[in-house]
Amino acid sequence: MTSTDRTRFPAGGVSAPPAGRRPAGRPSSRRAETRRKWYEIIGLTTPALVVYVMFVLVPMGFAVYYSLFRWRGVGPPTEYIGFKNYTLAFQDPIFLDALRNNAIIVFGSLLIQGPVALGIALLLNRRFRGRAVFRLLVFVPYVLAEVTVGIMWKLILAEDGTVDALLRSLGLGSLVQAWLADLDVVIWTLLFVLTWKYVGFAIILLLAGLSNVPHELTEAAAIDGASWWQTQRHVTLPLLGPTIRIWMFLSMIGSLQVFDVIWVTSVPAMRSLGASGTMATYMVDNGFFARLWGYGNAVAVILFAISFVAALLFQRFLLRRDIEGAITKGAN
Repeated sequence: MTSTDRTRFPAGGVSAPPAGRRPAGRPSSRRAETRRKWYEIIGLTTPALVVYVMFVLVPMGFAVYYSLFRWRGVGPPTEYIGFKNYTLAFQDPIFLDALRNNAIIVFGSLLIQGPVALGIALLLNRRFRGRAVFRLLVFVPYVLAEVTVGIMWKLILAEDGTVDALLRSLGLGSLVQAWLADLDVVIWTLLFVLTWKYVGFAIILLLAGLSNVPHELTEAAAIDGASWWQTQRHVTLPLLGPTIRIWMFLSMIGSLQVFDVIWVTSVPAMRSLGASGTMATYMVDNGFFARLWGYGNAVAVILFAISFVAALLFQRFLLRRDIEGAITKGAN
C-alpha cells in the first residue's frame, strides 16, 4: 500500500468521514423514525377520530341546522326562521324555571352532597370492624338503575306512603307534605333523591383519593401533637384537593344534564308548571312529545352551550393545576 493509499484508507481499512461533515445515513434514519411515529399516531387516532366525528360532531351540526327551522319532523325542514327558536326558549317562563331548577341541583349537589360525602369518607377511612361492609353499603344506591331509584322513591314519597307513615308514627305528622305534588317542595324533594343516589359515587372517589395520602405524613402530624381534626384539616384535605375538584367537575356536568331520575320520579303536571323540570326534561317534553323538533333542537343546543362553557370555565380556573391540556397550556 502506498503512502497515498494509507492516507485514503487508514489502519483497519475503514475510511473515516472527513472532519466537519455529518454522516450521510443519520438524517435519513431520523426522517424515517419521524415518519414512523406519525404513521403510528395517525393509525391509533384515526378510528377514534372517525367515531368522534360521526357520533359527536355530525349530530351536533345537524342539531344546530334543524334548530334554525320550524320543523315537526315530517319531511325535510323547509320553513327557515333563523334564531327565533332560541328567542322563544328564553321568553318561555317554563324554560326559565328549568334553568333555575338546574342551578338549584348544581349548587345543592356541591354544597350538600360534597360535605356529606367528605365526612362519611373520612369516617370510613379510619380502621374499625366492618369497614368493608359499610363501604359496600354506601355505594349500593349508585349501582341501582336510575329508573329503579325513581320508581322506588315515587312509591316511598306518595301520599300516605312510607315517609308519611313514618313521620306520623314519630309524632311529626305536621311535617307531612305533598312531597312530589307541591310546587314549592318538589324540587327540594328531587334534590334529596339525587343526593341519596349519587353520594355513594362521591364517597368512593374520595376514598380512592384518601388511599393515596401518605401515612407517614399523618403519623408525623400525630407525633407532633396534632389532633385528628387538625391532621385532616392541615394534611389530608390539602392533599385531597385534586380529587375533590375532579368530583366537583363531574357533579356539575351531571347536574346540568340530569334527566332520568327527574323524569321517572316527577309527574308531568309538575314539569309542565315548571316546578320540577330541568333543561333535559323540557327538551324531551317540547321536542319529542309536542313534536316541535326544531324547537327541541334549539333547547338541546342551549343545553350543550351552557354545559360546554361551564366545563371550560371550571377547567380554566379550578382544574388548571391538576390537568394538562390545550385550554390551560397557553395560559402559562
